Amino acid sequence: MHKTLRIAAVASACAVAAGALYGAGAATAGQSTANSTHEPYNIGLLVKDIDTYYGTAADANGVYQASPTSPYAKDLAAIDKAARKYIDQATRKAHHKGEKPAVVFDIDDTLLLSLDYEKRYNYTYNATTWADYVNKADRPAVFGSPELVQYAAKKGVAVFYNSGLSEAQRTAAVENLKKIGADVNLDAAHMFLKDKANPPSYLSACATPGTWTCTTVQYKSGTRAHIENDLGYEIIANFGDQYSDLDGGYADRTYKLPNPTYFVS
Repeated sequence: MHKTLRIAAVASACAVAAGALYGAGAATAGQSTANSTHEPYNIGLLVKDIDTYYGTAADANGVYQASPTSPYAKDLAAIDKAARKYIDQATRKAHHKGEKPAVVFDIDDTLLLSLDYEKRYNYTYNATTWADYVNKADRPAVFGSPELVQYAAKKGVAVFYNSGLSEAQRTAAVENLKKIGADVNLDAAHMFLKDKANPPSYLSACATPGTWTCTTVQYKSGTRAHIENDLGYEIIANFGDQYSDLDGGYADRTYKLPNPTYFVS
């Protein structure tokens, strides 16, 4: 997960119950304030707002956890409820039309919560500390997400993963996803990670062996295009915590999960 731009967004902008479903033409409040001319939000107050939103507290081992009764958890529950209803409907329709329905999940802060890393390193990114953190393979689940993965699979929907994690982090990602109960299709045919040394041919427009110029949107939408056009699936839903996880098409519906701790362009 290369965080090219890590910006703490105002927590209140992530009251996603009304904005969880993100599609073409949808409002993107909070996505960027780079051109704002007014005084920015005070960063000390912002951190307090983020802690309140997550209900952040250190557990007995000193690991920062989100509270299951927090506004964050409630927003996720609303997304989960809407997504399950939609998956039911879309799956029946796809099977009736003879299509192969699929869902696509981002991993970082869509399935695996990175709150402890963000708190511990003051919402900044460092490649070495991030790699060490990922390789521990002990991140907690984003509330409800592993159950949603299992729910889709039980409905006969193919589950794919489309992540900014690197190929070198595959073993840790698989181990961590198994720990949280998202043990569905964790093989290389269903889990797509960044391989900058040997990028797949379907990304040839922006990546060749040893040269990677793909933006997050190019990489993720290109992977979804591969799932649909080359593998023959109909992606009924795409889940991610960043707008760049969702932009670029190749999904019938997109779901934006809350994450006020960083922004990936």
